[in-house]
Amino acid sequence: MKNFLTVCILAFFSATTVFSQNKKEVLMTIDSKPVYASEFERVYKKNLDLVQDESQKDIDGYLQLFIDYKLKIAEAQAQGLDKEENYLKEFSKYRDQLSRNYLFEDKVAEELAKEAYERGKEDINASHILIRVDYEALPQDTLAAYNKLKGIRERALKGEDFSKLAKTYSEEPGAKETGGDLGYFTVFNMVYPFETTAYNTKVGEISDIVRTSFGYHILKVNDKRARMPKISVSHIMISDKKGARTFNPEERINEIYTMLKQGENFESLAKQFSDDKNSAIMGGKLKPFTKGDLRAPEFEDAAYALKNPGDLSKPVKTDFGWHILRLEEKFPMETFEEQKPELEKKVNEGDRSKIVTSATNKKIKEKYGFKKEESYLPFFDTYLGDDILKRKWVMTPIPADQDKTLFVIGDKKSTYSDFAKYIEERQKTTRPYKLKETLLVDFYDEFETEELKDYFKERLEYENEDYAAILNEYRDGLLIFDVMDKNIWQKGKNDSIGIQEYYNKTKQNYHWKQRVDADIYAATSEVLAQQVQKMLGEGKTAEEVKAALNTGDKVNVLITPGVFEIDQRELPNNIEINKGVSKIYPSNDSFVVVNIKEIIAPGPKSLEDVKGKVLSNYQNDLEASWMKSLHSKYKVDINKKTLKHVKKQLK
Repeated sequence: MKNFLTVCILAFFSATTVFSQNKKEVLMTIDSKPVYASEFERVYKKNLDLVQDESQKDIDGYLQLFIDYKLKIAEAQAQGLDKEENYLKEFSKYRDQLSRNYLFEDKVAEELAKEAYERGKEDINASHILIRVDYEALPQDTLAAYNKLKGIRERALKGEDFSKLAKTYSEEPGAKETGGDLGYFTVFNMVYPFETTAYNTKVGEISDIVRTSFGYHILKVNDKRARMPKISVSHIMISDKKGARTFNPEERINEIYTMLKQGENFESLAKQFSDDKNSAIMGGKLKPFTKGDLRAPEFEDAAYALKNPGDLSKPVKTDFGWHILRLEEKFPMETFEEQKPELEKKVNEGDRSKIVTSATNKKIKEKYGFKKEESYLPFFDTYLGDDILKRKWVMTPIPADQDKTLFVIGDKKSTYSDFAKYIEERQKTTRPYKLKETLLVDFYDEFETEELKDYFKERLEYENEDYAAILNEYRDGLLIFDVMDKNIWQKGKNDSIGIQEYYNKTKQNYHWKQRVDADIYAATSEVLAQQVQKMLGEGKTAEEVKAALNTGDKVNVLITPGVFEIDQRELPNNIEINKGVSKIYPSNDSFVVVNIKEIIAPGPKSLEDVKGKVLSNYQNDLEASWMKSLHSKYKVDINKKTLKHVKKQLK
């Protein structure tokens, strides 16, 4: 899509905030709706370097780009896309994420991140015994579970085998087989109270009893070890998912491994044969990682098994294909400052967030003022029917004389009715409750937190210029995407007749270059390449050449058959296109001979061959026609005096 980059750039545009509007200098109106000069000036300065079309870099050219963007926003609103449920949900999600940067400015998140960093220097191997009891259990059931585990703990402290106790008594699924063994884990792998107990217990010792949402636990810490530092490796990958391959992927990776053991250059083989194109151009080199970063445990295990830079792994199978790894470098542990952004993100998104939320709620209350009215429990205990426990409660209107204020934040009141509406919606996604009182307490805490945060976010958009600008950028960026998707991208994608007609009109634009049906022979030496030439000249087949030259465990020749365009990566540079056996071409430390079996003249590509490109061009045509209609639909009036002033300011 030709103009998709333009859309992405303009997704940063909308900065219409109360701050810019206060300047009251109107640059233009769209159907009498004002657009302020301050917004245009801001986005012009911010995005000028991203604009690739030189004609749009002067102010008049950029103004046309800006007008097109504003017309798309106007049309999105006219089509009601800003009222769509998915749009509102996505925007709310982003607002929640963005506001975290402002809500959690206090030291709590940073302190928890520092704690996580220190803990993360170690992996812990532990076993545990669990006696299940949920937070809603009756007091006598909770006490019984606690006393049961207390008795088990006393037996463990006296020396009874922990694994046997776990197999006998633990209520964790699978405990009879595992004996409670959790293996190695690190920070953020377990719920926070459990993690804290694990890190505070010495090796060989039995922990105190700890309560989590699962029940009561005791742990035995079996070992603590230093966490693995990041490493850097290079790899050669042969995919086994690349359609109908003309060779066996496992056989190919073993051939390459043999060549490496013979002393062939790793980077050259990666560039020539690796199916990981992104790393191939770098000689196979990957970004540094640690265990758990990749979605390929077999790959990680093989990488960490390498001891010294330069060491090679044997071929390794993963879900992506076959790999050969070479260790490049081992790195020291990252500093706290380097890990801080990721750690704070995990703190705010995990169960530690409850600690942060509590501190944040306190901060908001102190900033804006908070007053809680009389207890809501007596009223709601009667008002809510028992069907709330089945998640089927239907709200009935609360009479005005009973609809009291629940609490007040700043100048905003939250009423019993507001809380009742929240309960009705929240019950649909809650876990089952046994007691109405427990549900009410949990829901009230959630509701109060949500109302506090919503009030903070509402005020934040008026109080913080940067926040308001970023939020509006995202708000309008979502609308741009939705309006383009509805009117251009999906319309084009689903219009099979229109795509066919467009292809028929423009098929002269889609042509194959000259191609060859050929076998490409990459030999490890010029002498071997000469032997390949000789054997091919004698009429030997590719399999016969391979059988003769790849003897025993030694791989001297790799053969890649296929149909190739003349400038395709697999062919040597500047190859002479003649039918038959080519001369020898040096390439990436190999010597290449090409047996051209057929020369295929340039010709038109079928629609199937170029469907993606045709679709993109068709959508560009649809967009051009659509934009023309928007310019006719909306009246745009530019204030020439303001534009002149803007030009002076920007110069």
